[in-house]
Amino acid sequence: MALRVSAMHTATEIDLQAVNGDADGAAVGIEFGPELMRFAESVASRDEVLERRRRELLEAAGPAVLVDAAGVAANFQRMTRIADAMGIPVDDMSRGMIEPVQQELGIERFPSARNSVGVALSGDRT
Repeated sequence: MALRVSAMHTATEIDLQAVNGDADGAAVGIEFGPELMRFAESVASRDEVLERRRRELLEAAGPAVLVDAAGVAANFQRMTRIADAMGIPVDDMSRGMIEPVQQELGIERFPSARNSVGVALSGDRT
């Protein structure tokens, strides 16, 4: 959602499929997009290639971008965990922006989608 709003604010063309791991989509409108996407995926999944992804991003974009990317990734992890733990609801104003993004990205395929506002599960909408 933040990516879409940021892109709208700056009139930057993006492809949200980058969020689903589409390297071609990541290259649209975002400098170092593929490297940032691979780094973010490794951070989120805590996989064994994180060190390699960190080096790739550092070599492609430099230390300032790597530090910023690590900070953003850490902040999103923190915010998501706090919101999930507290059961913070999404307000009606945000719901209208969130639901189209959820549908475009097909997030209902993830087990955690049952905790997301607007995701259709077993025919019901939450």
